[in-house]
Amino acid sequence: MSQDPFAEFKSRQREMWSTFAPTAMFTTPVAGHLVRFAQVAQGETVLDVGTGTGVVAVTAARRGARVTGLDLTPELIEAARENAGISGHGDIAWTEGDAENLPYADASFDVVLSQFGHMFAPRPEVAVAEMRRVLKPGGRIAFATWPPEHFVGRMFAFIGRNSPPPPAGASPPPQWGNPAIVTERLGQHFDAPFFGRGTMHFPALSLGHFRLFLERSVGPMRKLVEGLAEDPRKLAALRAEFDALAEPYYVDNVVHQSYLLTRARAR
Repeated sequence: MSQDPFAEFKSRQREMWSTFAPTAMFTTPVAGHLVRFAQVAQGETVLDVGTGTGVVAVTAARRGARVTGLDLTPELIEAARENAGISGHGDIAWTEGDAENLPYADASFDVVLSQFGHMFAPRPEVAVAEMRRVLKPGGRIAFATWPPEHFVGRMFAFIGRNSPPPPAGASPPPQWGNPAIVTERLGQHFDAPFFGRGTMHFPALSLGHFRLFLERSVGPMRKLVEGLAEDPRKLAALRAEFDALAEPYYVDNVVHQSYLLTRARAR
């Protein structure tokens, strides 16, 4: 990564997401939806890009696929390895690595998956080219992303407004939730994509409970709060703004978080 213009940015990402593991519990149902949507079948070779704690990788392995999981953050890889062992799928291969520089040979996999993972790679065109490179001819890509118009996309816009800007040339992650942009990005390497949608349900006793959980476990929120630790007035205003943003999505003790699914076949 020494010649990567985003090396420092990725190093910060690696550290930022190190506390994400508790959140994976809530993404586990989405993993089931994604793997079914991707039509993963027994015996297929599957790569999970941005595997996190391995919820997608383990789900695919339970369908009989031969699975490899890759993530930038070593703490998450360790959690994924533990989850695989508990589930009885200790044969999943785990790799610490970068979605923009996949350490696998050309045409290695039948399916490439990503659940809220590859969308954080700063250069979409590089990530797409890499995922296509490691796919066999006619292989499939499938991923879950956050639309910009729904809660998580709006939350990332909120974080962006209150944080130092990313390096020039880094693409905003919620763009991956726009079907028109996704279609354009995949167009050079894949057939026209098929889309689906779903909602992730995040139980919380109050908005304060929900916000505190994010501040402790979701890297961008954690960094935002840490940066305002010496300014209680600004921190209180920020928290009030976040609560107002989240309030319309909080119904019956659940925060409703809509996501987009995409599936496409490699040319």
